[in-house]
Amino acid sequence: MTMGEWAGYNGSPVRKSSVLKATEMAAHPDRLPASWVLLSWAIVVCVGCSSSTSPEEPPDGLQYVTPEQVGWSSQKLEVSKSLAQQGGYAAVMAAFDGKVFFSWGDVSRNLKVHSLRKPFLSALFGIHVARGEIGLDETLADLGIDDHPSALTDAERLATVRELLQSRSGVYHPAAAEDTSMEAQRPPRGSHPHGTFYYYNNWDFNVAGTVFKQKTGLDIFEAFKKEIAEPIGMQDFSVAGCAYQYEFDKSQHPAYAFSMSARDMLRFGVLYQRGGSWLGTRIVPSSWIIESTVAYSIMDSTFQVGYGYMWMTAPPGTPAAALFGQSCYFHTGIGVHLLVVMPDAGLVLVIRLNTEGAWVDPGDDLQMQLLRSIVNARIGSRGGLNLP
Repeated sequence: MTMGEWAGYNGSPVRKSSVLKATEMAAHPDRLPASWVLLSWAIVVCVGCSSSTSPEEPPDGLQYVTPEQVGWSSQKLEVSKSLAQQGGYAAVMAAFDGKVFFSWGDVSRNLKVHSLRKPFLSALFGIHVARGEIGLDETLADLGIDDHPSALTDAERLATVRELLQSRSGVYHPAAAEDTSMEAQRPPRGSHPHGTFYYYNNWDFNVAGTVFKQKTGLDIFEAFKKEIAEPIGMQDFSVAGCAYQYEFDKSQHPAYAFSMSARDMLRFGVLYQRGGSWLGTRIVPSSWIIESTVAYSIMDSTFQVGYGYMWMTAPPGTPAAALFGQSCYFHTGIGVHLLVVMPDAGLVLVIRLNTEGAWVDPGDDLQMQLLRSIVNARIGSRGGLNLP
């Protein structure tokens, strides 16, 4: 699986099979691909430390430019197009400082995002926490949250909203969108007190959705459309393309399955790269972006990939940050959908694969070649990026 979805359970990464069912699947414990070691050299050389500020934003907040306008080579990016086609990807995009210099494939088609649903809910939490509508330290007991067919214990009900976002609730209850391998890896119930242990837990993420709806009185997808998609000019997002996934034999709390196009996902990444503002309007509090992209747990003991509030992180000074050339945050969807935000470099990358039916994982090596080819297509030193 490419750009593996880490869930460092007991420090024992496991690799997924290369062909997966096209249903909403959460991240599995996974090894870090060996090809990331090669990627470190590419990005350490090619991505500097600071971004420039655009003199003015276009009317819709996103500008399409030729690669040369921002210091990338059209000729070199032809290699990226060939690799994207070879891998069978649906769409690949890249933007520097909000300027789209690479756009390949069907960037307007809405596709399932799988586990990339989590950063979208995290952004909504940031908006409503700032309004005082959600308290991060409220407990499940405070909120009257329970489950069935198996009820929560008194100890489990002590978990807080913050711990749900961090995936540290200590509630190891069966969950919707949890496949058989996740069921096998789930810790026994009662094995860890709340707040003391990280496990990539779909129950936590699903219940966070329940908490959002309960505390705000809003539907997740409608709220996303009104408070994020429309203000930042998403072109393809449709509430009708999203759905709640119920599995009542496991839990009463559904997964919230988003669909999104590559160009809309890029806009979301640029929103975060800009610190939460769009065309001078505050959408997501900048303080929340900082707080939610801090590593509260380490998912991978070797490369120290971290986990924040439903964001994966490459914290400063870690081997993971060295792979990217600097600290960044990102999330994956079953390992083949990818959103990476490098705020200091002003760079946002999106990779999408059509997982609507039967599909094949393009593989670690090819995906890494694709990423390296885009980053290494830089031809000059512009905007504070000292690149060859």
